[in-house]
Amino acid sequence: MKFFQILLFSLFPALAFSQPQTPPAPAANSYALYDYTSGQFLVEQNGNGHIPPAHLTKLMTAYVVFGAIKQGKLSLTQRLMPSAYATRLQTEESRMFLGAGKEVTVEELLRGLIVQSANDAARVLAEAIANHEMALADTMNSEAQRLGLKDTHFVNATGLPDAQHYSSAHDLALIAAALIRDFPEFYYIYAQREYQYNGINQFNRNRLLWLDPFVDGLATGHTATDDFYLIASAKRDERRLISVVLGTTTEKLRNSESQRLLNHGFQNFEAIKLYPKEQVVNTKRIWKGTSSNLNIGFRTDRYITIPKGQRDALKATLETRQPILAPVNRGQQIGILHLKLNDEPYLDLPLVALDDIRLANVFSRGVDNIRLLFQ
Repeated sequence: MKFFQILLFSLFPALAFSQPQTPPAPAANSYALYDYTSGQFLVEQNGNGHIPPAHLTKLMTAYVVFGAIKQGKLSLTQRLMPSAYATRLQTEESRMFLGAGKEVTVEELLRGLIVQSANDAARVLAEAIANHEMALADTMNSEAQRLGLKDTHFVNATGLPDAQHYSSAHDLALIAAALIRDFPEFYYIYAQREYQYNGINQFNRNRLLWLDPFVDGLATGHTATDDFYLIASAKRDERRLISVVLGTTTEKLRNSESQRLLNHGFQNFEAIKLYPKEQVVNTKRIWKGTSSNLNIGFRTDRYITIPKGQRDALKATLETRQPILAPVNRGQQIGILHLKLNDEPYLDLPLVALDDIRLANVFSRGVDNIRLLFQ
């Protein structure tokens, strides 16, 4: 390996040092605070612990439905006929009071699913996409795997309890982030405070929509063992945070502990743009290619989140595997930027090729073979 060191504090104006406050310890079984802007977890406790996700399941149900709409398999104005199976009452579950044999639009079902957390809406949408909610669970699991979720498995679209139906604070934060990132055109529904269907008006159970003007989603849950859940997202200026609080003893506590996490993140951390997309971070020698120089950087704007007032404590080391040989495709990982904060390992960021470098002709490759013998 060959290492190249860059001192990043030279990129930022020096700021007065300030020690961040001690992270809050919410009265919950597990929790996480995720910075959507940088993709970093700022606070996490028992983040990989398995929990029955209950109504939070419907985040993934909605994710799959949004995907079906985007792919043209469903449309918002499409009318669906609820089956007797979908509208049956299973225990005292949340529902939007659909009637068997009475058509309903996909848009109405989405509002019931998201605002009212309606199980009957989830089942009708599952049947429309996969013929049965158990079959939709297979798609939900495929999406979970694609998103890199390690501690999540679904067996239904509603969140009704099952030993093989589980998730975690860490994974639920990533599901929420994926939903916001991949389907921004539908995210506004999560900010809706109430919805009326069939003459029955129901309020969104996410009380932070009333208490915090910056909160615009996402979902709540409640288990048979009286564990209360809340996933909330708030945006201040251009920065968005997602909090996950699982297993409080009361509804009021899930609201206050979520608010504490969000406030801590906004008050004690800042997201800074490390490099804009396509900016050359470094240029490396490449062998046997049509060019001898390879520009590396990030394909998208690269933000990082650090404690406020510690920009000048940030340093980086660039690591690449040598020698770099053609061909190289644009977007191919070439190295890793190791970040340290106050001389402690902080974050590793993959660096990719910003150019396509094709294989050179036989003569040029032969010359480089000889040169490499002396490297």
